[in-house]
Amino acid sequence: MRGARQEVWLTFYEQDGTDTLAGGFSALDVFDEDRLAPSAVVRLQPQRNGEVLTYVLEGALAHADSTGRSGVLHAGEFQHMTLGRGVRHSQTNASRTDWAHVFHIGLRSSQGELDPSCAQKRFYAADRRGVLCVVASSDGRKGSLRLHQDAAIYSAMLDPGQHLVHELAPTRSAWLHIVHGEATLNDVVLTTGDGAAITTDRAVSLTASAPTEVLLLDLPAAATSFSRNSATQAVNSPS
Repeated sequence: MRGARQEVWLTFYEQDGTDTLAGGFSALDVFDEDRLAPSAVVRLQPQRNGEVLTYVLEGALAHADSTGRSGVLHAGEFQHMTLGRGVRHSQTNASRTDWAHVFHIGLRSSQGELDPSCAQKRFYAADRRGVLCVVASSDGRKGSLRLHQDAAIYSAMLDPGQHLVHELAPTRSAWLHIVHGEATLNDVVLTTGDGAAITTDRAVSLTASAPTEVLLLDLPAAATSFSRNSATQAVNSPS
């Protein structure tokens, strides 16, 4: 969706009845990529996804909610929020001259209604270079933001030729998103904006062919059944 103040790419579009991923994947309800014009506003409303992780790739994002909390997210920072009933939350491009590039990841709650909360943390490029750095997890391990859902979210920045392997337990699935760059997942080539669902492979095996940044979500086993006989279903970016 495009407008004068905002460009949004929706990975999951619930109104598309022909898409097996229209309603999300496993506990992943939302994976949106937003480009916001200077001073543009995004309003997040309580909905069925219980928690939201925001990642600022470029620019700065001011945020405030109806409980009085406010702050600024800068490039390289992640914010975790739970949106309790009745809480209104807004995010605004903090710049008057430059666009901001932001990702929103929504997870359905496994614990019913959650109390409102907000936390943020910077993960430096050096911590994510060549490795899967955990930025959010259910147990808050390694200083990551704490999730209520049984999930873990990783960020990695890869040089050409670098290879990553993330093993999956038998009861787990994964979602991979290429923030920018190009990489091969098994025999599937993914480029900027592409995503892939991994359902039956017991490892995510990825090789970068260009400078690449990825987000990887380790999730409960997905109930979604795919029509193609493959462990991986790719979702191509419309950009």
